Amino acid sequence: MPIHLNGRSLLTLRDFRADEIQQMIDTAADLKAAKRSGLFPRRLAQKNIAMIFLKPSCRTRASFAVAAADEGANLEILPPEDIRFGQKESVKDIARVLGRLFDGIVFRGFEHELVSELSRWAGIPVWNALCDTYHPTQVLADLLTIRETFGRIRGTRLCYVGDGRNNLATSLMIGAAKMGVDLRILAPAKLQPSPALVKELLDDASVGAAIRVSEDPAEAMAGCDAVYGDVWVSMGEEDLLAERVALLRDYKVTPDMMRLTGRADTIYLHCLPALHDLATEFASENPEVCEVDDAVFESPQSRVFEQAENRMHTAKAVMVLTAG
Repeated sequence: MPIHLNGRSLLTLRDFRADEIQQMIDTAADLKAAKRSGLFPRRLAQKNIAMIFLKPSCRTRASFAVAAADEGANLEILPPEDIRFGQKESVKDIARVLGRLFDGIVFRGFEHELVSELSRWAGIPVWNALCDTYHPTQVLADLLTIRETFGRIRGTRLCYVGDGRNNLATSLMIGAAKMGVDLRILAPAKLQPSPALVKELLDDASVGAAIRVSEDPAEAMAGCDAVYGDVWVSMGEEDLLAERVALLRDYKVTPDMMRLTGRADTIYLHCLPALHDLATEFASENPEVCEVDDAVFESPQSRVFEQAENRMHTAKAVMVLTAG
């Protein structure tokens, strides 16, 4: 039987079963193939999508904008300084107004409670384009990229390197538990996810899923299909720069670290932006904070730009399935 996701919000992948996540990925692959063949079904024609970003964005904003245009939707960007989100009006009131005017809302903000409240009162699908706790649209793109490379998701081995407590690491753990991925979190003790969260996610995990936490690169990287990096200092944590560098300086992904997988076909993933060289002002002023060697980022093993493109295809799939 077909799975119906119409009308549902995507706040976190914790709210979806494995077969529902699989449908999102399958639909994204189909829509990607259709676009490359020059086919645009325009399944969001006559739909109106609102976009509210309280945090800066490059890939997420561009991905939803292109996805909406491809499918025939009208996309309206509502700058936070115009609507004064949660200041001039309550979130509850704004949600109830937007819910009567639009067919879906793309929201990027801070506390997860904020996007949850928006969804609670809007009465239309709300898509979490990143909050402090979760980043579900990114993980859908990650899973699609892994499947494109290895032909499967279940049973693949993935090593995430960096801050194991941030929104990306948490969302990867959820995706791994749901989809049967063997995930290793390589992080220093102070930046490891809580054992309680790991246990909670594994209690309801799919066959083949594993979440292992380690400080040892050789142990965590062994046999991995993919290695996943992220910046050491997330948005809003710039004051923690020195602390994070001290904790993570031995976790920079280098060619030598990649060789610890023992495989020549291991790929490198990154959610971007990546401080892989000194091309940006921030990196040039803080060269010690680069989380990945340029020789890895620019190598044939790197799939970061395929992964970035897949942000658009998975965003399109989510909108089509829930608001189409």
